[in-house]
Amino acid sequence: MTVKPLGDRVLIKIEEAETKTASGLYIPDTAQEKTQTGIVTALGDDKDVITVKEGQKVMYDKYAGTSIKIDNAEYLLVKMQDIIAIVE
Repeated sequence: MTVKPLGDRVLIKIEEAETKTASGLYIPDTAQEKTQTGIVTALGDDKDVITVKEGQKVMYDKYAGTSIKIDNAEYLLVKMQDIIAIVE
């Protein structure tokens, strides 16, 4: 299935949360916080508003967007204004 965002929306593939700490302890799923970073996979057609590019790693608001599942992968459909930073 292919999803093409409309307007000023961006499709982000959500990064998997770390399951292990730096010291080697495993974090159970119930204690993990939702990640707030992901990779841009598709852009809407409003090129005047959208300032990110496909393939960039971005940080977004914690409660932003609509979660969707495509081919067993988690994605988030957000408005451009909900993206708060580009991670380099």
